[in-house]
Amino acid sequence: QVQLVESGGGLVQPGGSLRLSCVASGNIDNIEIMGWYRQTPGKERDLVARISRNGLTTNYADTVKGRFTISRDNAKNTVYLQMNSLKPEDTAVYYCYALSGSVSWYDYWGQGTQVTVSS
Repeated sequence: QVQLVESGGGLVQPGGSLRLSCVASGNIDNIEIMGWYRQTPGKERDLVARISRNGLTTNYADTVKGRFTISRDNAKNTVYLQMNSLKPEDTAVYYCYALSGSVSWYDYWGQGTQVTVSS
């Protein structure tokens, strides 16, 4: 089992910045991919960004490219999402995600953190 705990959400004005953090605990040795998804009421949970185990491969949703940066500190078992130039449409609950395993693979999710972009 892997536990994920997010922090860093909140209320920010358009154009502002926030940094989300997600700490993993438990059986962390087999975590390969970590990432962030977001969801608004009535919509599906969508990928925001994800990062490989060694940090060399990242993927971003087109809507956040150039504004958000994902990073990972394996020594701290933590993944970060730096969000700049925030827009009202970035408002959502942000969920941390981890893919772990070797022969069998498992998805793990955090509890979510609310990000609200509003003036």
